[in-house]
Amino acid sequence: MSTIQNPILTGFNPDPSICRAGDDYYIAVSTFEWFPGVGIYHSKDLKNWRLISRPLNRLNQLNMKGNPDSGGIWAPALSYEDGQFWLIYTDVKVVDGQWKDCHNYLVTCDTIDGQWSDPIHLNSSGFDPSLFHDDDGKKYLVNMVWDHRIRNHNFYGIVLQEYDHGEQKLIGKPQIIFKGTDVKLTEAPHLYKLNGYYYLLTAEGGTKFEHQATIARSENLEGPYEVHPDNPLITTWPYPRNPLQKAGHASLVKTHTNEWFLVHLTGRPLTPENKPLLQPRGYCPLGRETAIQRLEWRNEWPYVVGGNQPSLSIEGPSIDEHPWGQDYDEKDDFENKELNHHFQSLRIPLGKEILSLEENPGHLRLYGKESLTSPFTQAYVARRWQHFQFTAETKVDFEPDSFQQAAGLVNYYNTRNWTALQITWDEDRGKVLDVTTCDNFTFDQPLNEPVSIPDSADSVYLRSEVKENFYYYSYSFDGEEWQGIPLTFESYKLSDDYVDGGGFFTGAFIGMQCQDLSGRSIPADFDYFIYRPC
Repeated sequence: MSTIQNPILTGFNPDPSICRAGDDYYIAVSTFEWFPGVGIYHSKDLKNWRLISRPLNRLNQLNMKGNPDSGGIWAPALSYEDGQFWLIYTDVKVVDGQWKDCHNYLVTCDTIDGQWSDPIHLNSSGFDPSLFHDDDGKKYLVNMVWDHRIRNHNFYGIVLQEYDHGEQKLIGKPQIIFKGTDVKLTEAPHLYKLNGYYYLLTAEGGTKFEHQATIARSENLEGPYEVHPDNPLITTWPYPRNPLQKAGHASLVKTHTNEWFLVHLTGRPLTPENKPLLQPRGYCPLGRETAIQRLEWRNEWPYVVGGNQPSLSIEGPSIDEHPWGQDYDEKDDFENKELNHHFQSLRIPLGKEILSLEENPGHLRLYGKESLTSPFTQAYVARRWQHFQFTAETKVDFEPDSFQQAAGLVNYYNTRNWTALQITWDEDRGKVLDVTTCDNFTFDQPLNEPVSIPDSADSVYLRSEVKENFYYYSYSFDGEEWQGIPLTFESYKLSDDYVDGGGFFTGAFIGMQCQDLSGRSIPADFDYFIYRPC
């Protein structure tokens, strides 16, 4: 029995849905506007996890072109029944304002890392759908219902409807089975059946620091549901000094050794210096992560061992450890025919007219497309920040002949918040390096003057170093002598908590980008990409 350190999935890995298939364990997490959609992690011991699948990897499964920031895939739900995996997901098309236009789908697969089916549209009444497999063979969909009426609270309640897989559609009349507690913002429903009770696990309080998991039970599937006498099941709102904040949005699993665990969303804030403890409580550039807690049962109710707040370390299950080793190479030389699972693009797959690993073997070629502010077609390949301290580096060959062309290294939160160190063109200096920043849609080029690139430099090496509260850029023309860009950037500005005052859902990314606003699509060749924790 080993000790598990939290979080178990570091960096942007929110809204965990856990399921067991035999003695294998899988967690599906949200990916929002990042493509391919959904990340699925695999473990044998609940301690060691590897990214094994991104199931929504075709346009007919997921087309997010034009989706808003933090739209796209919200809260997938993964289950295993009838010898196959079932994945329910939402594609959210409208985020701001009074409406949440969203569509809920089902895909299935016999193997977790195989080709998942074409999607079946289920409904569009709200988000966070989940499929419950009852022990009589029937299946039911639950999701929160969105109420756009001005006079009402937007979170109308949790709806239940039977799903007929033979007909591949919902049947019968939808029923509201739970309106939540007075905490409100009731979402993320998951149903479980145990000892004659149906248990309904939801999230409440919103996904910021007030977040919590609420659990209720009923002897009847349709309710009424009685709320846990010591609700919430988990939260950190009353515990501002807990290093694992935002605890909520959870799911349960019973191990093959008959032990119970809860996986849940969490965030690890960097606390601003000389600021009060409570407001602001901090900023989470690593985004919302996934942690795990041990559960115990008392009076047929689940309780988090140690109290209803998360622990940094817990006692793992009675299962031998099964380490995987690192599931990515720190240095990717782009020798494979496909990008590794940790790289993603924005909203759509990047076809051969945008991305190629074959045009210049051993390089990632990106053909210049739209700007970093575009919700449509960006040539940007990135991976999420997973550590508070790391170095990222690349080597790029790019020959611009216009100021409208740029390629380089980008730290990115969304279309409105990013910084970029790019090779571009200046009419007086020729090829140069310059820095552009976007801070809640306020733009700047903070270098007094761009850095001239000598004619002898065929390629330029670019590096970014993240050191907790701050990050930096540097460059080299030979890969040996490095020069720092004399600018300091604040990590907290790439967090859910900073962006437009909060309410967004992803996390910081870093990666390689090429843009050509002239429309000529000139390419940039990236020789390698390093992501190395410090």
